[in-house]
Amino acid sequence: MNLIILGAPGSGKGTSATVLREKYSLAHISTGDIFRSNIKNGTPLGLEAKSYMDKGALVPDSLTVSMVEDRLSQDDCKSGYILDGFPRTIAQAEALEEMLAKKGDKIDAVLSIIVDDEIIKDRVSSRRVCEKCGASFNVRFKPTKVEGVCDLCGGNVIQRADDNEETVAARLETYYKNTQPLIDFYDKKGLIVEGNNNVDADKCIADIESGLKTKGII
Repeated sequence: MNLIILGAPGSGKGTSATVLREKYSLAHISTGDIFRSNIKNGTPLGLEAKSYMDKGALVPDSLTVSMVEDRLSQDDCKSGYILDGFPRTIAQAEALEEMLAKKGDKIDAVLSIIVDDEIIKDRVSSRRVCEKCGASFNVRFKPTKVEGVCDLCGGNVIQRADDNEETVAARLETYYKNTQPLIDFYDKKGLIVEGNNNVDADKCIADIESGLKTKGII
């Protein structure tokens, strides 16, 4: 089962991806992780990407696709994967489609996580993150056992500077502008499966699994 997951900042996309990854033994592939891994390990692709980033230039789609292709060739992807953060544009979606077709492979479904904007703003403004390990908490829905202290590693738990309603509103506007064409692209192909996360992750996963069953994917 090969999936793409799309969701606005604060939509709970990461939580949904984690649940699906564990339940269906899928590789959760974040393009941010791919970039960091290639750069850290000094791979030819990583060095080339770094040369663009050091100049403040965008990494070309062709290079990003090459890194994704390399990642998908690894053993943990053989039983399926969830692509998170890629594709971001129609051009990248078309390049991914072409790359997979050459391997006789394809994307089975594109998961679109739906959450009302006001709920996202409320959730994000109460979100807290561990400075040390990056674990995420929420003062309203998932507080730490000891205020300001990470349950997992004991690090300091803080509110990120950009986790405020004004910044979130701007990020949502950018997300919809960039992502709606992508959703339309995949909807025309009959690949979209929606998960409503207005209530909680369980409802969202139930929606997704229902959609995947309807399409005969699970």
